[in-house]
Amino acid sequence: MSSQPSPPELPTVGKVDASVFDRLILPRLGRPRPDVVVGPRNGVDVGVLSLGDGRVLVTSTDPFFLDPGAGWERSAWFAVHILASDLATSGVAPTHLTVDLNLPLEMKREELAEVWETVHRECDRLGIAIVAGHTGRYGGCAYPMVGGATIFGFAAEDAYVTPAMAQPGDEVLLTKGPAIEAAALFATSFREELATAYGEAFAREADGLFGQMSVVDEALTAASLGLRDNGVTAMHDATEGGVWGGLSEIATASGIGLRIEEEAIPMPTTVRRICDHWGIDPMISISEGTLLLTCRPGFSAAILERLHDRGITAARIGSCLPEKEGSWIEGTDGDRRALVHPRTDPFWSAYGQALAARTSESAS
Repeated sequence: MSSQPSPPELPTVGKVDASVFDRLILPRLGRPRPDVVVGPRNGVDVGVLSLGDGRVLVTSTDPFFLDPGAGWERSAWFAVHILASDLATSGVAPTHLTVDLNLPLEMKREELAEVWETVHRECDRLGIAIVAGHTGRYGGCAYPMVGGATIFGFAAEDAYVTPAMAQPGDEVLLTKGPAIEAAALFATSFREELATAYGEAFAREADGLFGQMSVVDEALTAASLGLRDNGVTAMHDATEGGVWGGLSEIATASGIGLRIEEEAIPMPTTVRRICDHWGIDPMISISEGTLLLTCRPGFSAAILERLHDRGITAARIGSCLPEKEGSWIEGTDGDRRALVHPRTDPFWSAYGQALAARTSESAS
């Protein structure tokens, strides 16, 4: 009598890893339907539905993330851009949004008013209509995850990309650098600690990272040169698991290998110092705001030029290989090591410990 394999363990905190997704989620997706062109898949940010007229609907869902420590206006701006960024990595502009708000009991009317005014204003600026939703205040709900939202866009059936479309021979590009989100959230929540450690000027510079936590502009800018054989073949934002995690997900989704030049990856000094202060590796730390993209050979220079014209730091960091060649990193010291998904993002634990330490100090 054969024994059944034990179910995969859930993470202590953060997104489930590929083993949980593949064994618990992926085999149970309800009724199969022929109009589902791209369904749930590990490392793929969007789903795609055929509309039957040569067009597709592209959609993505995420938590609605509000961090009161960032201030209501900035936090609401970020909540919109988390959603819009995932959709924009398809190369399709977001146009419609549904929002479910399950608010903590302590949230006040004037706080919700400021949040929603910002959501309305930023959606209007990005061309997004809010079309449905739910709003309530309930026990058991807590910041920062206060509900969820789904965002939509429309395109011709050949005018989108996913992280599963990279090909051997493609070039790999990256914007801004690693750990943008991790550094920005630490800088916002622990400004006084950074000012004490590195000075007031550094704390002000670090505070500016918050506005970089979006890839909407760079994703749509890169896509404007062309998609698939005409330019960009895949895009992915480096969220949980950071740059190494995001690149690993592209490789897995596309069935390719990668050669990554670590020395070519821009590393903002501000990010490095914040990550060092809290003891986390920036290459595997959450980085909403870092766009990873692949493009057909010969297109990288034009894409980089257009990004730089928009004031967006970007660099070519490697190339795509046949899957049999594997995925590896050429280190800054000349070594070569395997590119693997980190599975666990160090940000959540470090951030939670920092919050607990501050609470303990305040109570003493």
